[in-house]
Amino acid sequence: MVYPKKIFHFVGNKEITSASERFFSKINPDSGRVIADVARGNGQDVDKAITVASKALDGWRKISVVERSLILRNATVIMGQRRKEIAQIVSVETGKSLKDALGEVLAAVELGFFISGEGRRFYGRTTTSAVLNRFAMTVRSPIGVCALIVAANTPIANVAWKAYPALLCGNAAVMKPSEDTPYTAIWFARVLKEAGLPLGIFNVILGFGEEAGVALVEDSRVDLVSFTGSVPVGKYIQSTAGERLAKVCLELGGKNPFVVCDDADLDAACDAAVLSAFSNAGQRCASGSRIIVFDNVYEKFKKMLVVKTKNLKLGNSDSDDLGPVINSGQLEQMLLAVEKARSEGVRVLCGGLRLVDSSHKNGYYMVPTIIENANERASISQDELFGPITILFRVKDFAEALKLANNSVYGLTAAIHTKSIDRAEVFRSEIQAGVISINGPTHGSEPHMPFGGFKNSGNGFREPGTEALDVYSEWKTVYIKHDPENI
Repeated sequence: MVYPKKIFHFVGNKEITSASERFFSKINPDSGRVIADVARGNGQDVDKAITVASKALDGWRKISVVERSLILRNATVIMGQRRKEIAQIVSVETGKSLKDALGEVLAAVELGFFISGEGRRFYGRTTTSAVLNRFAMTVRSPIGVCALIVAANTPIANVAWKAYPALLCGNAAVMKPSEDTPYTAIWFARVLKEAGLPLGIFNVILGFGEEAGVALVEDSRVDLVSFTGSVPVGKYIQSTAGERLAKVCLELGGKNPFVVCDDADLDAACDAAVLSAFSNAGQRCASGSRIIVFDNVYEKFKKMLVVKTKNLKLGNSDSDDLGPVINSGQLEQMLLAVEKARSEGVRVLCGGLRLVDSSHKNGYYMVPTIIENANERASISQDELFGPITILFRVKDFAEALKLANNSVYGLTAAIHTKSIDRAEVFRSEIQAGVISINGPTHGSEPHMPFGGFKNSGNGFREPGTEALDVYSEWKTVYIKHDPENI
């Protein structure tokens, strides 16, 4: 794989320059070096992409859903065949190891096969009517032009989560990937073209949110905006696109609780806690960033967790446990957040610093960080930091643990470790989260299951699973009446 020196938009099945002819630099977060110049999109570029998508939409929605699914399946087969190529791209763009990037690619492949398989089902329902000689049914209909705005943490998985269901449902799309992972989306667009996707159905505009993203959200021809990212941006999208009654799907992150009861298998819980907090450099909306431990086992578990965390290896080789954070701005925000927490009296058990040895000093490496003695209402306890930082809380019993777990503006994922089915069932019932793990990590959702959260973690929709089809479809209710006398 040769990463290109220049990366362009993808509109109408071809790569094009920006109207402004401006570029921005793509930096490898592992080395800190500029690796490419990327087209810097603006309103003119977005206008062109939406125009192309709008013109192509009518032909695509009239193709049978089975035919659409076959094109998407072909794309998935190609991605599987070239999995090492796209894994290398993901590794270069994010700084994560090739092994971790390949795992992400394989997850995207599985999603592709699952969603394309839904083209053979694409269920509505038939039912009875109170009117004699009439029956009722529901069928899906495309929404129109979809704006798909994705984050950088798992770039090919994020692209697949939105692109596959949007296209299967008969929509045209304009995607705006993160400026930190531009080429992953372009590579995917090329694969769709090779698989037979008609001209103009999937387009990619590169650039910054305040330029390309804003223009995409504000264009009245966009019928749906699906966004994964921060709460402030999500609120802007909800109010802006909602003003014209466009459909909006938001997945906005979490501050996810990981509860360790006094009857837990502490070894298994420690392994799961470390994975939840630090895998993918903590850059998961499902990261376990609040670890809530019963008083009876707190000191023992804390010691285990600190030892295991200090043994983690940082780098982008397959023998390393986690890589860098995505950019210098993210790293600086994390360091400032830890310093603010120190000034408020927290204790940093390990980490809290940038890694500056000779092998890592040019990259954006945050040492895995564990904090204790934080106030549960402090910003460090409430704000999503999106990095390898977690907080230990001590509680006396299950009731206090559950109350603390729910004390968050977020409600995305949650985990509990216990041998008690009674505790597990009450936790499942009472926790305010969209995804719940019993004796596992806070992450690890599968492609056939819905993912999303409560409160500030989203606005109620779920991706992926079959529930993703509800995001990208309109429902039509159809009544059909017949007259037996006309036989």
